[in-house]
Amino acid sequence: MVLELVRELNRRADPLRLRHDVEFLADRPRSRPRAPEAMLRAEAHVMRELATAGWRTERQPFDVRWRLGGSDRQGAQAIALQLRLHPRLSGANLVAGLPGTDDRPTVVVGAHLDTVDGSPGADDNASGVAALLEIARLLGGLPRPPAVTLLFFDMEELGMIGSRFAARELRDTREVRGMICLESVGFFATEPGTQLMPAGFRAAFPRVAARVRSGGQRGDFTLVVHRRSTESAASLWRRAAEAAELQLPTVTLRDPRPQGLLGALAGLAAPPLIHLDRSDHASFWNAGIPAMMLTSTANFRNPHYHRPTDTPDTLDYGRLAAVAVATAATAASW
Repeated sequence: MVLELVRELNRRADPLRLRHDVEFLADRPRSRPRAPEAMLRAEAHVMRELATAGWRTERQPFDVRWRLGGSDRQGAQAIALQLRLHPRLSGANLVAGLPGTDDRPTVVVGAHLDTVDGSPGADDNASGVAALLEIARLLGGLPRPPAVTLLFFDMEELGMIGSRFAARELRDTREVRGMICLESVGFFATEPGTQLMPAGFRAAFPRVAARVRSGGQRGDFTLVVHRRSTESAASLWRRAAEAAELQLPTVTLRDPRPQGLLGALAGLAAPPLIHLDRSDHASFWNAGIPAMMLTSTANFRNPHYHRPTDTPDTLDYGRLAAVAVATAATAASW
């Protein structure tokens, strides 16, 4: 069934639409505390595109105090490790659904809208937002609307502040089958040696490291980070990616930690594991919700990560379209 859906979505996916969205979003940095006008401009674009695709969108403001998070300074290569206590943060997530699906269990697909200071953030994370908008167009055109919720997160770069709020809200108000996070999904490199790995990664994940080495350490794949609770969903995504019009190589990595607080604490104790927490899926893991992350591995592949050179011309829009198709098919079939 999922392969039939992929074939249908292949016909409608458009790399040029993805490029248009990335170029609109990534012409300037976007940050609630540093560039609020740009965030409002990005929000307006997202809401216009969602309305055109038939989705109902709600802006959900949040206000938090004394929240432990991270730094959004330009050039931070391991931002998840740079802890900072924020006295007060006010932001807003965008939440979208298709009419007639509110009473059914949902699958969440999310991406963060903000960037670090000084970076236009084409890959991190206009690529994820553009893929999410394309998913909205693809799923909005299906005969029976799927029970999928789209979430555009604020303040990921400050320590997943928006997704922490969103995960708690959803857990308390609706049955969530699972969550797919789109994090820096548009940069690919086909030359040998372009894919790096964190320190200690080979010892922690020898099979995944061997798979990357056997491919000449080329950065031409999408990494799917999952846990036991989303192993079948990760396999479903891999099959969908293989059936996309531009076949997309996939590497799956199973995080061995349990859901909840214990898993988060284990990441602090084992440095290779903390890299698996570096986006909004971690907020859902910590809330006990099954989740997985799709990524092109950010600074372990992309030399423009968190820099002014993270611009739209560096992305691969054909492969980004394949990411959108595989994710839409997985979310609708989960």
